[in-house]
Amino acid sequence: MKTPETLAHCWLAMRERPASATAVRVKRGDSWKDISWDEYARDIELAAAGLLSLGVRPGDRVAIMSETRYEWACADFAVMCVGAVTVPVYANNTPEDCAYILNDSGARVLFIENRASGRAWRKISGDCPSVEKTVCFEKNAAGDDDLAWESLLEEGRSRLRADPGAVTRLAAARRADDFATLIYTSGTTGRPKGVVLRHEQGVSEVSDAFTYVGVTAQDVSLSFLPYAHVLGRIEMWGHAWIGFTMAFAESIEKVRANLQDIRPTILVAVPRIFEKIHAGIHTQMENQLVKKKLFDWAIDVGQQVGELRMTRQIIPLSLLARYEAARRLVLDRIKDAFGGRLRFAISGGAPLAEEISRFFHAAGVLILEGYGMTETTAAITVNAPFNYRFGSVGRPLPEVRLRIAADGEVLVKSKKVTREYYKNPEATAAVLKDGWFHTGDIGHLLPGGDLRITDRKKDLIKTAGGKYVAPQRIEGLLKMNPLVSHVLVHGDQRKYVVALLSPDRAALEKFARDQGIAFREWTELLKNPKVLDQFRQGVAQANERLASFESVKRFAVLPVEFSVEGGELTPSLKVKRKVLDERFRDRIEALYS
Repeated sequence: MKTPETLAHCWLAMRERPASATAVRVKRGDSWKDISWDEYARDIELAAAGLLSLGVRPGDRVAIMSETRYEWACADFAVMCVGAVTVPVYANNTPEDCAYILNDSGARVLFIENRASGRAWRKISGDCPSVEKTVCFEKNAAGDDDLAWESLLEEGRSRLRADPGAVTRLAAARRADDFATLIYTSGTTGRPKGVVLRHEQGVSEVSDAFTYVGVTAQDVSLSFLPYAHVLGRIEMWGHAWIGFTMAFAESIEKVRANLQDIRPTILVAVPRIFEKIHAGIHTQMENQLVKKKLFDWAIDVGQQVGELRMTRQIIPLSLLARYEAARRLVLDRIKDAFGGRLRFAISGGAPLAEEISRFFHAAGVLILEGYGMTETTAAITVNAPFNYRFGSVGRPLPEVRLRIAADGEVLVKSKKVTREYYKNPEATAAVLKDGWFHTGDIGHLLPGGDLRITDRKKDLIKTAGGKYVAPQRIEGLLKMNPLVSHVLVHGDQRKYVVALLSPDRAALEKFARDQGIAFREWTELLKNPKVLDQFRQGVAQANERLASFESVKRFAVLPVEFSVEGGELTPSLKVKRKVLDERFRDRIEALYS
């Protein structure tokens, strides 16, 4: 396969594929509709020509504030084909962050999705003078000042009748060094920073990462990650470059049902998806002692077989016989939760607990954890079906060079690394030194070259006893408890480690119903002895895996489920530590009193 020079050239390549082959699947009403490569490429061309009619020129910024959907992908490629720059905005961003991104980027055109995003936009529209025109994906949600998506396509048809080659000429003229997209980091510690990514970075990532793990044109994926997140965007670009079929999930709430409809062969996700499925399975087993005994036996057998396969050892016939029974009775049902034909899943964006990887591997679901960030255009290391090691994030992709600094920080040199933060030379100079990008993550290389990440450099805890503690591992173990949604660990310059637990409301209510516990409000359950005992057991089980100096001595369960809307999480679902430190300062101090 010839590597395209730019992401815009991926659109040119689309037109060379079999016209009737399925590119995309979308839910329309009660059924799924197949969209061919020919129709997909045509919609992109019409949208691009429509942008030209609006006066969009090469270098202009065009923002997209929407959940993941077919029109998002079309708009993204349309923007890049005309030489403009896509600026993704999380649909669940705070109004302040939305306004900041639109103003900082200088976006001239804004795509919005529906009435909800339309209302969000109108609240800040008076504060965003650079935005000249809004385009609404859903026709019945377009306001008086909005241009409906269909109307944009019609504008494009008129433009192409007058100049049929307008978009083709501009797309063909794009070069690797052109500015492709401006992605703002999710801002765990302050204002989002705009990461400048050029076509060179995008092409380097999709050509290396997807080839390395073995994705082919015969694969099928279910896309649901937000395209404001670099990992979701890479899935979309990779699909266009390689040519596999991509289905768009109806919503994040309907992913589990959509997995049954689409039956994907590959899946790109973040750890929270696997954590939720893992927690749901274990919650179902809690009150079924006989089934739980069989379940635990089957997982144990599956893990024994998985370990032998991973280390390429012969599986004894007696174990193989037990495995076949375990597979028929239990393990295949877990695999069926993903549609039944998944070759592998790719997990990124945050650490995935090793225990969860091993659990699903026992059931025949291989999760390949990778490592990267917006500044590295997603993955710079990833596990692969032919080489995976649980607890690691895999080996470097081709042309990526890694170095571990004296303090343990991971340094990277690669085409995939951004050259700058937008209009922020001080931030750029802080992370790019002598050609090496300083990731801010602490890690080390294992024998064989696999990378293990232990924590964020700025998050490392040093106890009063002088011991360094990595909170990510502790938080990952505590989240193995199905009732726990998110965790905040403390202990810097303190005698011991403490934790604040944010409950999973849905799991908590299900546990109460299963136990016959009556309640009016879910927060009442946090006082129930049975519920509190479940949290205590979860902390005790986590402590069994930890050294004494890093074990959690005291904890508190908060009467709030962390959320983006509540300001506790970033749009990419990372905990805002500084915000929570301030908000729950009294709770933290009480754990040390």
